[in-house]
Amino acid sequence: MLILYQFQRTWGNPNLSHFCCKTETYLRMAEIEYDIKTTLPLSAPKGKLPYIKDGDLKLADSRFIIRHLKTRYKDLDKGLNPSESALSLAMQRLIEEHLFWVTMYSRWQYTDANWQVNKKAVFGVLPPVIRDVAALVYRYRIGRQIYGHGIGRHKPEEIFELGMLDIDALSACLGDKKYFLGDQPTTLDASAFGFLINTIACPIESPVKDHGLSKSNLRNYVDRIKTEYYADLRQP
Repeated sequence: MLILYQFQRTWGNPNLSHFCCKTETYLRMAEIEYDIKTTLPLSAPKGKLPYIKDGDLKLADSRFIIRHLKTRYKDLDKGLNPSESALSLAMQRLIEEHLFWVTMYSRWQYTDANWQVNKKAVFGVLPPVIRDVAALVYRYRIGRQIYGHGIGRHKPEEIFELGMLDIDALSACLGDKKYFLGDQPTTLDASAFGFLINTIACPIESPVKDHGLSKSNLRNYVDRIKTEYYADLRQP
């Protein structure tokens, strides 16, 4: 059976990792059987989570994982026309290459209160003797990544202004539809849910979270998908 390696569940959500949540949501939307093993990215391929083992195959990065799932199991995007496929790709890039970094700034750099919540969720499984050291090292590394991306070079209010534009685009794209591209879930929905729940439905506070919560269609979308595909989860 396919095994998904990811962070442990926390905050009553599928996963604190946007990309882990995206991958598991695709598995559930496509009704693919899988097991979960919780781990940290220290020994993961490419040093990141999630990754999967499917028979003799070990594969990292949610994009390549989902490409494999489409080929071997079920392609949720099979019915999309070229225009819809292009929109799906563009929106995933907005979510995963821009909004993601705004939320990472919120967790790792914005306020000490956010950092303490994030630190406990990510590193709480480690023995106390190494927990603080590991957290300090990773906070520095991720801070450099945020700066290298470019988003970390801006003032906080500028970062969140850019993130709010992403939220506006997502809200406008969804409109009053059940899913982003119609009545059936696609890869875009797996991505959007994984990132939106980790923006507006987790205990990390920011102006972008507040702005997302002001969009009733996005709130309802996250609640609906969590109820439909993660009914087994219990609130903390």
